[in-house]
Amino acid sequence: MAALWNKVVRSLEWLTIILFVVLTLDVLWGVLSRYIPGIRPSDWTEELAVYLLVWVSLFGAAVTYRSYGHLGVDYFVSKLDPSAQRLVAVIVELAVLFFAGFALCYGGWRLVMDTLAANQLTPLLQWRIGYLYSAVPLSGVFFCAFAIEHLIKLQPVGSHTTEKDI
Repeated sequence: MAALWNKVVRSLEWLTIILFVVLTLDVLWGVLSRYIPGIRPSDWTEELAVYLLVWVSLFGAAVTYRSYGHLGVDYFVSKLDPSAQRLVAVIVELAVLFFAGFALCYGGWRLVMDTLAANQLTPLLQWRIGYLYSAVPLSGVFFCAFAIEHLIKLQPVGSHTTEKDI
């Protein structure tokens, strides 16, 4: 099961990398098409860039969260005794789990369903916005899974191993 999970996470990392490359190429084409004589400026590049940026940001944040790469108050937490450090870590992971579950998964799902039901389309590309918004609940699922993964990895009270050592 762990091998399958690692493949899913690796796929998310590669998807994020590919989306970032596409975003970079899209923005580059948008700039070049404005300044190279004889080429008609591409209006759609800005619209695509906005949605790609959202996807890259949400998936990149989830990948970063899994590797404990987000900002924290490590300095203050490190001054606590090990059992208090573990308690703080559990509280933080539960807060992330609650927020990701409620705001990203539930709220994102409602956002996707409401925009699909309204049949909203992007102005230039004419893509259904609900599908573009699906990055919100998808990233929420990954945030929840990573929070659960972090909770499972937490060491028992009295262990001197920190989260970053795991």
